Amino acid sequence: MSDKPVQGRMTADAEGEVIVFLIGMRINSFRAVRSWWPVFLAMPRMLKELSKDKSSGLRGYQLLMGGPRVLYTVQYWESKEKLFAYASAQDKEHRPAWAAFNRRAREGKGNVGIWHETYIVPAGSYENIYMNMPAFGLGAAAGVAPVARRGERAAERLGAA
Repeated sequence: MSDKPVQGRMTADAEGEVIVFLIGMRINSFRAVRSWWPVFLAMPRMLKELSKDKSSGLRGYQLLMGGPRVLYTVQYWESKEKLFAYASAQDKEHRPAWAAFNRRAREGKGNVGIWHETYIVPAGSYENIYMNMPAFGLGAAAGVAPVARRGERAAERLGAA
């Protein structure tokens, strides 16, 4: 992903259904490093594994902070089937990370929390605009195209105009 802004008004060059997966952690006790540090380290390992495997279904992601205690990623997937396959694969990073988190959660008495949300967005039910921005969000995952190609207004891009 380039940090160089793309000049003008762009929109994501995505077609069809979009799977948006949000996943994160909340540090409930900064002093309990043994509880949250392994959780913190697990996500980069999974993202590295997924990014190396072009057939994994991960189209792109953004790492974000939700204040001093919350770290999360917004992920874009090709399909819910590929997301679910990764989550349940015995030979991938997710299963051992999930098992380790559950062990630590029982022992750590709530020192760290995790959460996730999955959104299956049908074709025609999303729109976006990026103005003088580097590729970001769905635009980074799917590429960008000039806004005029999909419609000048949000309502047009959603097919509501």
